[in-house]
Amino acid sequence: MLASITPLGQRGRGASWTRTVTAYVVASAAGGAVIGAALGGIGSLLPGIRSTAAVMVVAALAALAALSEVRGRPPSLHRQVDEGWLTSYRDWVCGVGFGFQLGLGAVTIATSASLYLTWLLELVVASPSAGALLGLLFGLARAVPILGNRSVVDPETLRRSHRRWQTALTVVRPITITVEAAAALALFVAVAS
Repeated sequence: MLASITPLGQRGRGASWTRTVTAYVVASAAGGAVIGAALGGIGSLLPGIRSTAAVMVVAALAALAALSEVRGRPPSLHRQVDEGWLTSYRDWVCGVGFGFQLGLGAVTIATSASLYLTWLLELVVASPSAGALLGLLFGLARAVPILGNRSVVDPETLRRSHRRWQTALTVVRPITITVEAAAALALFVAVAS
């Protein structure tokens, strides 16, 4: 889907890349904030969610997430957003629809266990406002990579962009695993102190 929204593709559809991407980024942040607020609200209703035992469970799950990343993708829905929207709806509608689904995270393919860890963190903070802030940041982080498509204006830059994204995956994956493992370790140390 990331490769579908480029200046080249949008120009071919008679749409504005800038308008589409702006709507996409804003809606992704909003989708993340909505799910974060909901989970933070649910957490605030659960007694003991911020207890030492609960934090230890989150730490253990962070460690398991890092291990699952080493083995491959985590369990996920096998659903992508409908690319038919690109030719059926206005550019900003596509941006909002794609972005909001991406920010929610639950309705698209999860390529990293960091999605589930973010949800756990939003639940454990036990605050709708803190959960919304975490979700907003998550939604932005998921959406910002599309800005890398800004230079895709012809078939050759599209090919280069695909190669660049594939190369980036080999760099980002070990970083994701390291961050998840570090989060697990930090939580264990914090609880043990």
